[in-house]
Amino acid sequence: MSVSAPSTSAWAPLRLAAFRSLWLAVLASNIGTWMQTVGAQWLLVDQPGAATLVALVQTASMLPVLLLALPAGALADTFDRRRLLIAVQCFLAATGILLAGLTAAGRMPPALLLTLTFAIGVGQALTLPAWQAVIPELVPREQLVSASALGSISINLARAVGPAVAGVLVAQAGVAVVFGLNALSFAVFAVALLRWRPEHPGGDPMPERFTAALRAGGRYVRHSPVVRRILLRAALFVVPGSALWALLPLVASRRLALGSSGYGVLLAALGLGAVAGAVVLPRLRRLLSDSQLLLAAGLIFGGTLLVLALVPRALPVTVALVPAGLAWMTVMSSVNAAMQLFLPGWVRARGLSVYQMVFAGGQALGALAWGALGALAGLEAALVTAGVAMAVCASSVLLWPLRDTRGVNREPAVYWPEPHLTLAAHPRTGPVVVTVAYTVPPERQEAFVEAMRAVGRSRRRTGAIRWGLFRAGEREHRFVEVYQVPSWEEHLRQHAGRLTGADRAAEERARALVDGDPEITHLLPAAPD
Repeated sequence: MSVSAPSTSAWAPLRLAAFRSLWLAVLASNIGTWMQTVGAQWLLVDQPGAATLVALVQTASMLPVLLLALPAGALADTFDRRRLLIAVQCFLAATGILLAGLTAAGRMPPALLLTLTFAIGVGQALTLPAWQAVIPELVPREQLVSASALGSISINLARAVGPAVAGVLVAQAGVAVVFGLNALSFAVFAVALLRWRPEHPGGDPMPERFTAALRAGGRYVRHSPVVRRILLRAALFVVPGSALWALLPLVASRRLALGSSGYGVLLAALGLGAVAGAVVLPRLRRLLSDSQLLLAAGLIFGGTLLVLALVPRALPVTVALVPAGLAWMTVMSSVNAAMQLFLPGWVRARGLSVYQMVFAGGQALGALAWGALGALAGLEAALVTAGVAMAVCASSVLLWPLRDTRGVNREPAVYWPEPHLTLAAHPRTGPVVVTVAYTVPPERQEAFVEAMRAVGRSRRRTGAIRWGLFRAGEREHRFVEVYQVPSWEEHLRQHAGRLTGADRAAEERARALVDGDPEITHLLPAAPD
């Protein structure tokens, strides 16, 4: 089943000046990040316990996303995303300068290297949801899939260029130069953001409170089956797939006897496959559903892991990494685009932050597990296990495919009547209980109860912490919907923009089975705090 939008040119978003300049700046930042990763891993290759230490570089980079993704998404949904991104890039540039200076001075033990890598990961964790949420402001909806593919091209072009450049620089100028260029790349992104002038500057004129925003984002993901399925598919690919990124430096140095330049060539092969894949992906999406693409990509990636484990020669390994790069890009762009297309604007950064949390957490914890297995049982055993696990996880798409969301209206819909209270309600008054009474004739009651299940999920996604549908014992045709929201402010947000066209359609299906107009009551605390 497909969740894709109609195909457009892979390059269409680059015709938009704002997207083009920021995309190029992000490309520079991604190149710097990959140079940083290669430099950090290469510093640790000759250390005692290298298998674990090298894998910990990836863990240190990705673990902050796992820990901070949802708070970062809440910040991006409640504050000016542009200003937030600029501040974070300045922090990252300062951290990169510190890393480069200490490395040049010869004061970079493994523990400090991993600590500063973690600090850069913190900055990346704050950047990712804000940047992802900005993209729909830069391109029209029909180009979101292409924009997501271009994001994958940026990452994978960086993966092709960054490691190759880092390999040469490490050999010729030292790791400190690599770290310094990474700091410069963050500054480039900050300058591009300073030059961008969005059409609608500023954050929400009535921003949500931070803790309330966190809880609202968690409720939305928890009560959205579509989002949960996307997250599951991402996790089932990333966890076994992380073995390649965690163990490839050791495959290069130990199994293939390559230096830093040779390692850069292996990563460049991955990036080359990903860039080529982004070009052909629109055609593949016309021929195959997204679930079929995920199955094929998982099997290809699993096969590459087996080649790394069983073939000790550089040329076939390099060739096998090209389709692996294509497979990685296909999965990442498909699930990312599915999230971008489905999430409504009010919770987009928070939803994307959970996606990033699953993605980064799968890589961080997976890398740690594969590194430990490699240290205990050997590289070959770890890679074979990861390859088999990838094939099994890819095959699970037959049981848990991506859900088809074509035709689902995700545009904001303001259709509830404005509530008129005789009591004054402060925005933070709560909890608030809303009751909606319906009269349903006997022949429609079963269909009504079924239709209300979708309404209940809508209520929970948009703010309700409890929801239930009851029958009045004294009146057999009377049904009462009861739901509780944390505050009057949360309920007003339901009225003012949290609902989508799909929510409206679900309510209309239920209302079509009702006689007369529902009776709505808002219950406020008897003794306000």
